[in-house]
Amino acid sequence: MLSYFLRRMALVIPTFIGITILIFAITRFVPGGPVERMLANMQSQGDGAASMTTAGGSSALSEEQMAELNAFYGLDKPVFEAYTDWLGKLLVLDFGESTRYYEPVIEMIAERLPVSMFYGGMTFFISYFISIPLGYYKALKHGSVFDSGSSILLFIGYALPGYVVGVLLITLFSYHLEWFPMGGFVGEDFDDYETTYEQLKNVMWHAVLPLICYLIGDFATLTMTMKNNLMENLSSDYIRTAIAKGLPFRKAVRKHALRNSLIPIASHFGNSLLFFMTGSFLIEVIFNIDGVGLLGYESIMERDYPVVMGIVAINAAMLLVGNILSDICVALVDPRVKFGA
Repeated sequence: MLSYFLRRMALVIPTFIGITILIFAITRFVPGGPVERMLANMQSQGDGAASMTTAGGSSALSEEQMAELNAFYGLDKPVFEAYTDWLGKLLVLDFGESTRYYEPVIEMIAERLPVSMFYGGMTFFISYFISIPLGYYKALKHGSVFDSGSSILLFIGYALPGYVVGVLLITLFSYHLEWFPMGGFVGEDFDDYETTYEQLKNVMWHAVLPLICYLIGDFATLTMTMKNNLMENLSSDYIRTAIAKGLPFRKAVRKHALRNSLIPIASHFGNSLLFFMTGSFLIEVIFNIDGVGLLGYESIMERDYPVVMGIVAINAAMLLVGNILSDICVALVDPRVKFGA
């Protein structure tokens, strides 16, 4: 097992470098950048010194001043040299400084991380602790009214993107019915609450609609995966043989079919790790949730490349670690899996 994990960890390094160098190169070659954004903001504010033509890209700033700005933002170096510098700083957990707020990127991400971890954790646990029993029950009640009705709802939820559902929920339950807030992680009067219970109630009240959007796609996938795999195992010869030998049906399901049905669920387990970090960009934008997803979206829009690269680096690392965790989970539920020497 040790040699297996050493091989997997050895693959993590080149994969991580490949992902980050690709994104780093894209940030350098896409139109616009921190210098152009700064000049455009100055122009929009009516600063004549920074006026520039859109067609030619000429600016009242001299070439020396433009060169100084590019050097200040680290844009004067070749892509590979700049990437090497960024990667060297990353090894000592230096994610650089935001070109928009001039704050350390690691502090900005750490400030938003608890919000994304809250939604990621809630999504993760609700998805697994409800979808597995629900899929189990649907398989046993296949063809019933409950199975058919719940399947229709699950397929509708799977077909609708989370951000589309978010717009519908805000329009209906927040704007028209005023049952839930329009967005945000907590209310404006959050600090005025005297007890922890009241603060927790406020957080959960704001979290109802976003959690529905987070859950709707993954929940449907996990539930139907659990149901279909359990039904496939129930029709297998080893289950029929166990029942023919006198083993009660319920016990045969729990002891034999259930464990085998969890294998595809376990392979998905590690990928869910990303929810703990970034959540969903569009859902956080729609509900104005001040998490890592919203930070990433704003950074892309504002060409704040150090923040973008910091979030990409964390996502890539979490995804690669999640794949290894998925292998571990599959090995735990599938006795046929053996790690090579």
